[in-house]
Amino acid sequence: MTPRPFTIVIPTRNEAETIVEMVRCCLKYAPEVLVVDSLSTDGTPQLAEHAGARVLSVPLLGKGNAIRAAIPALATEWVLFIDADGSHDVADIPKLIAPLQAGVADHVQASRLMGGSSELHGSFQEFWRLAGSAFITACINWRCGARISDSQNGFRALRVDVLKALDLREAITTIEQEMVIKTLRRGFRLVEVPSHEHARIFGESKIRLSRVWFRYGYALMRYLFG
Repeated sequence: MTPRPFTIVIPTRNEAETIVEMVRCCLKYAPEVLVVDSLSTDGTPQLAEHAGARVLSVPLLGKGNAIRAAIPALATEWVLFIDADGSHDVADIPKLIAPLQAGVADHVQASRLMGGSSELHGSFQEFWRLAGSAFITACINWRCGARISDSQNGFRALRVDVLKALDLREAITTIEQEMVIKTLRRGFRLVEVPSHEHARIFGESKIRLSRVWFRYGYALMRYLFG
């Protein structure tokens, strides 16, 4: 049986240095790549479109806003989310999609704890990111009776009907943990697969923990106990 197609979604903001290669690589695995761009000023949307992607421009900042804006535009049965910075291994796309296509999962997330990371070590900023991620994941496991290893990775795939049923609300990267918590609390099947996280190809992470740490804590409490 020929596998049915799925959509790959790439949220972007000022990723001109990497977006062309990311789109071209992703198009090897899926017939449609949707780039959801949030107010880029470096030509990212134009470059993505020229590389073969469908582009959706969102007049709001935040990865969560980009992901939520993509949902009504999805026409396939499954969707895969991948970051634009080159840190996720596109060769692992089939590994994330396979459990969905086999009907054994509703939500598949890549795990950096299982696959290793070249990014989450080496500085105090990275140490606190890793420590915070581990704490959040432990809280989720305790509350939901689960045993997952990574709740923050942006490399994940879902059934589109399940994604819509999650009724996502977060505007920033806290949407990753929201997806995980709501998947588990609503009884959907969550599966992890190992995938190595590489250092981003260009520039620095846009996440500044000093500015957003409290939003991670608030979102954790909101969805674990709300």
